[in-house]
Amino acid sequence: MGTAQPPLRESDNFTAEQLADGWVSWNLKDKERFNAFLEPLMVRKEREQTPGMRRGRLRMHPTRKHSNLGHNVHGAVTLGLIDISLFAIPGQYGALGAGFSVTLDLQTQFIGAGRVDEPLDALVEIVRETGRLIFLRGLVVQGPDDSHLVASFTGTVRKPSLPRG
Repeated sequence: MGTAQPPLRESDNFTAEQLADGWVSWNLKDKERFNAFLEPLMVRKEREQTPGMRRGRLRMHPTRKHSNLGHNVHGAVTLGLIDISLFAIPGQYGALGAGFSVTLDLQTQFIGAGRVDEPLDALVEIVRETGRLIFLRGLVVQGPDDSHLVASFTGTVRKPSLPRG
């Protein structure tokens, strides 16, 4: 039997450097994990549109390596950004240990093609949080005033179990 390791904090796994305009870096320190393919990523809290509704935005900068043969953002890249946003946004509100939670479900509707060489944002709302679950919804957007819709989504994240003992 191995020695029990202390629980990891998000800062043990992710960067959290303050950037301009309220943005914070959200990049894994381990560059051999999937997130590194989409990085650099950055996150910020957004203004509430409904009182008490926690909102945030995760941004990536798609390049040619993220494109399909039509020179649009590959759907798998969009899905990866969405999945990461389900953890990054609640993480900004202290709602979960992002590295140890899991996606239970994710429904996505593709609306338009993502454009390469333009910031791609997942705009996320935390709809409800229970002791074990977080329910989220959002849009993937580009352009001035989020005018170009790429996808809409809903998802549920299961928080990590509390240590027994």
